[in-house]
Amino acid sequence: FTSQTVTENFAKVIHGLNADQLTDQVIQRSKRMILDTLGVGLLGTSTEVCHKVAQYSKIYSSDLSSTIWGHLDFRLPPLYAAFVNGVAVHSMDFDDTWHPATHPSGAVLPAVIALSEAFPQKKKISGLDLLLAFNVGIEVQGRLLHFSREARNIPKRY
Repeated sequence: FTSQTVTENFAKVIHGLNADQLTDQVIQRSKRMILDTLGVGLLGTSTEVCHKVAQYSKIYSSDLSSTIWGHLDFRLPPLYAAFVNGVAVHSMDFDDTWHPATHPSGAVLPAVIALSEAFPQKKKISGLDLLLAFNVGIEVQGRLLHFSREARNIPKRY
């Protein structure tokens, strides 16, 4: 018998998730969340704050690159593409939310898409893999919120 730390247990659960565990209901909800986040993000690309972070991020380059939403000719290293696209989503503040207060898709989707674009052509991931990665990101965020005393106090403060 070995006792696991919270972190070890958390990692084991997340690592054990696979696409077969995505129910039809989870897939449909995920697609709706993704579509909503993309729509809000595309609208957010026109905001002043998004323009500022995009201009700032142009100084970075790498062999890997990912698309800035709404600008097919503008690519950045995956980290900065996720940052710019995440700012675009959050700049509108219409993206999905849950309790305790957070916007899960706006943090997860830009990172998942930026990373998926950075894969070599011969190792491209499937749509189901993308849905799994998205849901793992949402699950991680939800579990971290569950363990956070600070997050539990958000409703009392607002």
